[in-house]
Amino acid sequence: MQDPRRNSSLQRPQSHDDSDSRTPTSHPRVTPQSSDNGQLLVCEGSSPALDAPLKVSITMNVLYPPGPPVIEWPGLDEGHVRAGQNLELLCTARGGNPPATLQWLKNGEPVSTAWGTEHTQVVAQSLLVMTVRPEDHGVRLSCEAHNSVSEGTQERGFTLQVSFPPAAITILGSVSQSENKNVTLSCITKSSRPRVLLRWWLGWRQLQPTEESVMDGQHGGHISMSNLTFLVRREDNGLTLTCEAFSEAFTKETFKKSLTLNVKYPSQKLWIEGPPEGQHLRAGTRVRLVCLAIGGNPEPSLTWYKDSRTVSEPRPPQEPRRVQLGSVEKSGSTFTRELVLITQPSDNQAKFMCKAGQLSASTRLAVQFPPTNLTILANASALRPGDALNLTCVSVSSNPPVNLSWDKEGERLEDMAAPPRKAPFKGSSAARTVLLKMSSRDHGHRVTCRAHSPELRETVSAFYRLNVLYAPEFLGEQVPVVTAVEQGAALLPVLVSANPRPEAFNWTFRGYRLSPAGGPRHRILSGGALQLWNVTRADDGLYQLHCQNSEGTAEALVRLDVHYAPIIRTLQDPTEVNVGGSVDIVCTVDANPVLPEMFSWERLGEEEEEQSLEDTEQVSKGSTGRLQIQNAKLAQAGAYQCIVDNGVAPPARGLVRLVVRFAPQVEHPTPLTKVAAAGDSTTSATLHCRARGVPNIVFTWTKNGNPLDLQDPRYTEHTYHQGVVHSSLLTIANVSAAQDYALFTCTATNPLGSDHTNIQLLSISRPDPPTGLKVLSVTPYSVGLEWKPGFDGGLPQRFQIRYETLGTPGFLYMDVLPLQATSFTLTGLQPSTRYRIWLLASNALGESGLEHKGSQISFTTPGLDQPSGEPNLQLPTDQPPDSMKVSLLPVLFAVGGLLLLSNVSCVGGYLWQRRLQRLAVGISEKTEAGRSEEDRARNEYEESQWTVDQDTRSSTVSTTDVEPYYHSMKGFSPQLLPTLEEVSYPQGFTGPEEEAMIAFPGHLYDEVERLYTPLATWGPVYDEVQMAPYEPQWPKDKYEDPRRIYDEVAGDLESLEPDSLPFELRGHLV
Repeated sequence: MQDPRRNSSLQRPQSHDDSDSRTPTSHPRVTPQSSDNGQLLVCEGSSPALDAPLKVSITMNVLYPPGPPVIEWPGLDEGHVRAGQNLELLCTARGGNPPATLQWLKNGEPVSTAWGTEHTQVVAQSLLVMTVRPEDHGVRLSCEAHNSVSEGTQERGFTLQVSFPPAAITILGSVSQSENKNVTLSCITKSSRPRVLLRWWLGWRQLQPTEESVMDGQHGGHISMSNLTFLVRREDNGLTLTCEAFSEAFTKETFKKSLTLNVKYPSQKLWIEGPPEGQHLRAGTRVRLVCLAIGGNPEPSLTWYKDSRTVSEPRPPQEPRRVQLGSVEKSGSTFTRELVLITQPSDNQAKFMCKAGQLSASTRLAVQFPPTNLTILANASALRPGDALNLTCVSVSSNPPVNLSWDKEGERLEDMAAPPRKAPFKGSSAARTVLLKMSSRDHGHRVTCRAHSPELRETVSAFYRLNVLYAPEFLGEQVPVVTAVEQGAALLPVLVSANPRPEAFNWTFRGYRLSPAGGPRHRILSGGALQLWNVTRADDGLYQLHCQNSEGTAEALVRLDVHYAPIIRTLQDPTEVNVGGSVDIVCTVDANPVLPEMFSWERLGEEEEEQSLEDTEQVSKGSTGRLQIQNAKLAQAGAYQCIVDNGVAPPARGLVRLVVRFAPQVEHPTPLTKVAAAGDSTTSATLHCRARGVPNIVFTWTKNGNPLDLQDPRYTEHTYHQGVVHSSLLTIANVSAAQDYALFTCTATNPLGSDHTNIQLLSISRPDPPTGLKVLSVTPYSVGLEWKPGFDGGLPQRFQIRYETLGTPGFLYMDVLPLQATSFTLTGLQPSTRYRIWLLASNALGESGLEHKGSQISFTTPGLDQPSGEPNLQLPTDQPPDSMKVSLLPVLFAVGGLLLLSNVSCVGGYLWQRRLQRLAVGISEKTEAGRSEEDRARNEYEESQWTVDQDTRSSTVSTTDVEPYYHSMKGFSPQLLPTLEEVSYPQGFTGPEEEAMIAFPGHLYDEVERLYTPLATWGPVYDEVQMAPYEPQWPKDKYEDPRRIYDEVAGDLESLEPDSLPFELRGHLV
């Protein structure tokens, strides 16, 4: 069966049946064409028994050769290209099964075997990329295509026609020539296709060539050549000479070679600028010579010559350089070269010339210079005293001539002159001779020859040092005495003059020769000096020196004076004198040197502090010093120090005590010292009596004028002595009010007299009012107060400040802390306000009164615009101007009393009970303190000092000056005492069990000079204590404490009745 769309030759198949299998078959014959490749060949069978024919097919694969290759040329002229062009050629072969295989050939040699196939279109393509070079001219490029069924190779090709410019242009010949001469040049190109034409340019002017020719070149090209000969002129110098190649094939390109024409011609003018000839220049002057030339090609070198010798800078360069030769510099058509000289004698009349080619210019310098050299000639070298020396001074060369003169160590010498002669550098020479007589003093001296030029005002000098041989001679500066310090070093110098130097130095001391090799404590130095160390007093004396040289010998004596520190030999300690008498404190020393002012005296106080030496006189004579005291006073007693300093360390110091004998002086703190003690026959009291006096003091005691029987076991006396301070402590045991409340008298006696004091022993009581209240400072918001405490009544006391604002009803209170303070700053005040202040003292038995004028004061605070300063005070008796307003105070008191009356009646019993309990605790504390009273008094005595202003408290009768115990207030928060407005109410005793535990304390008061415990150990001032079993409880409903009412003070209340206290707490005066 044949497809009508194909041109293939298909013969109808023959059908037959297979009798065995009954299967029909068909065998068609096909002649394939190239177009049948990939077509379907279908076999179809039909039968009446089939509803549709049966079909089967195959795809035909027809092998056939490709078509001829085709090359696509990018331009119109096939095969014509330009050197350097990037050529891309595409070779295409269509058809063929299998597809065609492509390759590029260059002159039959494969250059590319890469190709690609498009199966859909059955196309094979190969791209050749190449850069065209001149050597590619005439090359045949071809593309071949074939496959496995091709009978041969199909080819398409062409021959390249390459055009290329000349690769380079060369100009042969020299472009440098002298002016007005011909220059011959040749311009030759590299091979080019097609040939190029040549033309010459000088600047913008075209030159005609002399000859032109063409030759065959490489790669089918041609070489062009052009010869040129022309006359050069000066104005052509520096112009550009160009050979240009051109062709119609290269219209857009220009090929050329250029050179600069160098026309040689000489300079037009040459001259030198510098100092005019004949001008005198001093040697050392800086001279500047400038050589100038105009024009010239090549540029003139400008060479400097000095007397026909080329000038050049020295190597290495001198510092400073005497010759500085600059380089040639150009400015327009002018050339310069500078020569800078530091003139010297050789430059005098020298010819300096500058050359530029055949041109030259010159100048001469006139240089004035001092002698270039002074020479001294001597007729002898070895000289001795008495010899004659002939010296000649020669000035080698100078301009102008100089004057010669001689001197020796500044002394002018007589001499003879010689006639001048010619000398180098066109100068002159001079000579002068002197005759000298030698002595030993001339050795080492310089004989000086001076050449002076009046015109130059300059002098040149040369000297001849004299060498005179002579025996040793000691100089006048030889030290006769040498001072040394003991245990130090000493140097005995030698000032000897000798030539030659001494050969040996021999020292002797007290007839003994010191070893020249040295010893343990001496050494002879190279110059002859004797060095000693660890010098002692035994080394003091005369030392003899003997020295010699080849010319003779000499001797000298040197004394060694050894200084040593002073030592005190005599100092009487102690030295005693009566008050008003006279005494000398004598201090004798051993020292060297002994100086008039080497004695000094000091008076020592505490910690050896120096004190005044008034009313004393210091006298010294030789090694003895005296401190004279006239009309001796008690204040002059103490330690004195004798200081002796003779300049040798260390100074000597000696202590001596001056004891001033005086009658006893008993301390009298107050007219009547008080000591309080309970008169219950269970406690003890200590009376302290202290006195000063020399010699020692004996104490006696009386009671109410009667001698005290110290044999009584109730009386114990302890006596202490330390220096001039003496103390007697009288302890009375089991104090009885009936027997011991009396006036005790202490009498101190020594051989010079006696003194006494009275001490009152009495019962405890309320404290006395403080005195001396005064304002220290005042500000708008505060006031600083100070006072003196009064008698404390035998119990610890505290202070409270009561103050009011005048014109405003009511009082304010402030407790003073710490409790023992005697100064306080009251704060919280208002500016420009007048205040009145009372100071109250209180102890367990009550408060001091307000009527004492020394415990109240008035003042006014300053305004904010006023400076703080002296307070505006008013005496307590002054009537304030607004006193009429105070009349409202009783009314306010009455109202307040009615409001608080009911509350006070409920708690009155508790208040009284708490008061008694606190009192008992205070008595118990005093009892414990009394057990160590004597120990404390002994310690206080050891630290005692004499004071005039004494504490007036009754418990302090001694004058021991104990430093107050101050504590840091940082972190201090003591339990404040309740004020009158703030009261705590403890529970009272309610049962017999508690009453059974009450034990009344036995000892109530401190003894003499108690030391208070630190603040940190203080507890409540008044603690609750147990009452005695026989002491009744106070009924709560029958007692009121009106002092707890607001704005009422202790001074306004009635005092307790005498019978309100037990007998043990009352006390009576005898």
